[in-house]
Amino acid sequence: MLHADLDSFYASVEQRDDPRLRGRPIAVGGGVVLAASYEAKRFGVRTAMSGRQARALCPQLIEVRPHFEAYSEASRAVFDIFRRTTPLVQGVSIDEAFLDVAGLHRIDVPPIDIGARVRRLVREEVGLPITVGVARTPFLAKVASRVAKPDGLLLVEPDGEAAFLHPLGVEQLWGVGAKTTERLHSFGLRTAGDVAVLDRSILVGILGPAAGRHLFAVVHGLTPESVVVGRRRGSVGAQRAIGRGPHSPAEVEAALLGLVDRVCRRLRAGNRIAATVELRLRFDDYTKATRSRTLPHPTCSTDRIAAAAVALLEAARPMIRERGITLVGVAVSGLAADAAYQPELSLVPDTTLLDVALDGMRERFGSSAVVRGSLVRRGEGIAVPLLPDDP
Repeated sequence: MLHADLDSFYASVEQRDDPRLRGRPIAVGGGVVLAASYEAKRFGVRTAMSGRQARALCPQLIEVRPHFEAYSEASRAVFDIFRRTTPLVQGVSIDEAFLDVAGLHRIDVPPIDIGARVRRLVREEVGLPITVGVARTPFLAKVASRVAKPDGLLLVEPDGEAAFLHPLGVEQLWGVGAKTTERLHSFGLRTAGDVAVLDRSILVGILGPAAGRHLFAVVHGLTPESVVVGRRRGSVGAQRAIGRGPHSPAEVEAALLGLVDRVCRRLRAGNRIAATVELRLRFDDYTKATRSRTLPHPTCSTDRIAAAAVALLEAARPMIRERGITLVGVAVSGLAADAAYQPELSLVPDTTLLDVALDGMRERFGSSAVVRGSLVRRGEGIAVPLLPDDP
């Protein structure tokens, strides 16, 4: 398995396209850091950090507005190289993927040489640095690419997995987040090797059933050995950081409705309908909350999904007033193909044709061609590019 991960993707594209930015600390974003070059990361600049924090850490930081069309074009070119290498490609995001090359050794070069070739082609054809991890399982390949960054290539031999994995800090393991790391540290568990000597029942007691079993599998090399291809995404979502308040209820609702417009356009573009609407909130203390509602009938109607999202927001108003809000998001799940669904007999006006007409205008003239009146001054926020949904 290969795990191929473009290095500081947005920032690398900006440095590729503007020679004046090469070798200099840059941050891509508009108020919030979407990506930082490695020159900026050395000062502690990180993704999702506010622009103010980033400038305090790195006074010479150059802030660059994102150019999402360039990122999408670069991603398509890189994925074309992946698919020329093997048909078994599992995209993780627009800048990383797993490649199953297990059967190619009979007709091609060894996996480590395939990884080297992928890196060379991405550099020559797309002009970007990419790191590749090579291992028996996708999980180990992902960890290998993390260790090899930036612009590296690392092979983990099957008989050397424990020697590679066990010295690593638990925070370097894929799927181990900040809270799990903190929990493990509180028990004196700092490396994968520390965890590997424990019985599974002990890890379950420390982390809970799901996380405990997962971590046991991770440190013993028992994670799945195949990639997942041909699976359509199970949800569609969008979120917007709105910064520290105070924010009026109208401002938060306007941001939410703009996100609903974006999500519903993606639904209709993929010929999908959704059964469940989820509201996502982040508060001033960085804690998060979600609220969801299942619709009476699956739909891709902007009006109906917006009504459910606003109702969830209204129910959360007391919590927002008490704790403040810095981010709002919406996601829809329970997705199905719209062709396989029997439409309901509705007694209210059907706005589907209006939705389709607006989608057509935005596709032809740009996403900002038609904007809600409440967002004219505030803008719709940043819409990062996504991997295309599998057919």
